[in-house]
Amino acid sequence: MERRALITGGAGFIGSHVADAFLSEGYAVTVLDNLSTGKRTQVPAAARFVEGDIGAPAATQLVRQGSFSVLCHLAAQIDVRKSVADPLADARTNVVGSLNLLEAVRASGHPTRVIFSSTGGAVYGDLVDPPTAEGDPKDPQSPYGAAKLSVEYYMGYYGRVHGLDVVALRYANVYGPRQDPHGEAGVVAIFCDRLLDQTPLTVFGDGRQTRDYVHARDVARANVLASRVSLPPIAGVDSRAFNIGTGIETDVVTLASTLKRIAASSSPIEHAPPRPGEQRRSCVRIEKAATALGWRPEVELEQGLRDTFAWFAARRVGARA
Repeated sequence: MERRALITGGAGFIGSHVADAFLSEGYAVTVLDNLSTGKRTQVPAAARFVEGDIGAPAATQLVRQGSFSVLCHLAAQIDVRKSVADPLADARTNVVGSLNLLEAVRASGHPTRVIFSSTGGAVYGDLVDPPTAEGDPKDPQSPYGAAKLSVEYYMGYYGRVHGLDVVALRYANVYGPRQDPHGEAGVVAIFCDRLLDQTPLTVFGDGRQTRDYVHARDVARANVLASRVSLPPIAGVDSRAFNIGTGIETDVVTLASTLKRIAASSSPIEHAPPRPGEQRRSCVRIEKAATALGWRPEVELEQGLRDTFAWFAARRVGARA
């Protein structure tokens, strides 16, 4: 029987890597994306592409009739600052849009495993010193984080009451090729772009704030593994949630210095005032994913940064050709 995967947000940075990974496993892949931030050129050629919004009736119909064995839900409003400025708009996409998909899976009656892309930083907040485990207290500091955690609670409801097969993957700070250096971009993409422009790298505050950097290929592999393992029944919001990171803290100054060395660049590091409310430390424990999913990160940070910078440099050369 043909294995079919639906990747929402599959034209985006992480979603396109997830689509690649499922294609390499022999799945028939459909990508659903409204292209608000994703790029049509990032959709794998072997995937079927459907342009549309996750909250629209057409998305409902696609899920209900698609007979998908797995639905990887990555489509989202990802800008934390936009969520603060307009919580309603954030919730319409991240909560109501997600509910539309869950309702469609329920109505389809098809045994689809739903894998939700949550966040390992924004749901935990600063209540517990890192590294944080799945069962640690949650304290979202933004509407974005609150929305992600809300969807996890809704998934628990759909699992217990309607029997949906649900999994939440709480990503650390994902980086890698295809990340957009503009808008709500990751710092790795921003630094790569500035190094190629030979402009200063801006570090907010003292630069000793830490993050857990995990490569997009490792995240994509986690989705594949999460699609096929047997999991115990749902017992609380954390029972089907898995942190996907490295368990290693890297501060921003170290990250900037490493990228400068890789790029052989003399671009200076400049400090700017700290950003109010920025999390000081963020890092996740990954033992649960290792035990239950058989997943551990394979891309070490140094090599991942080299690969990512090389991709940005090649893209720059291609744009000039």
